[in-house]
Amino acid sequence: MTNKERIMLFTLAAINFVNIMDFMIMMPLGPNLINTFKIEPSDFSILVSSYSISAFISGIITTFIINKFERKDYLLKIFIGFLIGTFACGLAPTYITLLIARFITGLFGGVLGAIVLAIVSDAIPFERRGTAMGIIMAAFSLASVAGVPFGIFIATYTKGYTFLGWHAPFLFLAFLGIPVYFFVRKFVPRQSKATQMAAAQMNVMLNIKAIFNNKNNLMAMLLGVIMMMGHFSIIPLLSTYMVSNVGMLEADLPLIYLVGGAFSLITSPLIGKLADKFGKLKVFVFLATLYTIPVFLITNLAPNPLYLVLTISAIFFVFSGRFIPMQAMVTGAVEPKIRASFMSFNSSIQQLANGIAAFLSGMVVLNVNGKLIHYNLLGYFSIAMAFLSIFIALKLKSADGKKF
Repeated sequence: MTNKERIMLFTLAAINFVNIMDFMIMMPLGPNLINTFKIEPSDFSILVSSYSISAFISGIITTFIINKFERKDYLLKIFIGFLIGTFACGLAPTYITLLIARFITGLFGGVLGAIVLAIVSDAIPFERRGTAMGIIMAAFSLASVAGVPFGIFIATYTKGYTFLGWHAPFLFLAFLGIPVYFFVRKFVPRQSKATQMAAAQMNVMLNIKAIFNNKNNLMAMLLGVIMMMGHFSIIPLLSTYMVSNVGMLEADLPLIYLVGGAFSLITSPLIGKLADKFGKLKVFVFLATLYTIPVFLITNLAPNPLYLVLTISAIFFVFSGRFIPMQAMVTGAVEPKIRASFMSFNSSIQQLANGIAAFLSGMVVLNVNGKLIHYNLLGYFSIAMAFLSIFIALKLKSADGKKF
């Protein structure tokens, strides 16, 4: 991989860092927001799902218009909208205004990942794409290691100050995104004229038809949906469960993300390289199978020493690296000429799956005398989705009809 490619990937990973931290910070803020606004877990789940639902809407729209724009220009415009939405979250004074601000942020943030993946897929050959995805996905780990713990820290230790407390992480992200914007302008290359003209001349409806008339494309889409449904059925209320049922202090919550993120920051690039070396499918099946173990343990966890809780959560973070070979397989399953439209539509469907999973988890889990009950049911559902994702992945083929 050339230095120019690495700089581009790290710059795009910076966008992912800001975007992912904006989404992730809501989960550990759950206990804080529930207490501040005097709301139920179901109300908090609506806060989380509002972002995903709006991301679904914007993803559908983007599917029809993304080929009309040069990718870098479109990325920059969407990123500006995302930063404005994040700033609005930081200024929201009530539950309703925060809900509206999250919806607006989701309209822009929900498609950032799809555009980033489209740019990476165009620039990096499939043979090296696992490594590239490992770098891009490492942004998730870095957000966990540095971003989320810092966000919780400033939210916890600035309580009592106007527009700080839980507002502070969103304001921090909005200002952090400004230099990232200029890095993108400088280091992310523009689409080649030939690729841009070819994309602009393509009939959007024919693109959509090409996506849905191909069984393999539908299988690739279904794989992402199943994985997101399983993952985000347990994520939104994880922090609340750790405080209410496991007995963690709110001040200790950053340790889950710090320790888990630190391990996955190391393992994410390694998983990408292993996927390139041994095969995306083999690595995915291995990780998806092992992923079920920490899911079962986390969702059935009783009060335990902090070191044990952190160990289990760290294993959960590491095996969540199954998304790396999955993303590489999905991008390789689609023909390059329709990849941008597919990635946008695929992202929107996944966001809808996130929103539905978050909403339903809030309906299933009840708060009884300060304890969450039925959280273990979400764990069993997540495990079932993991095994279903393996079954689907085994049937998935590359765009040229070969097995992964």
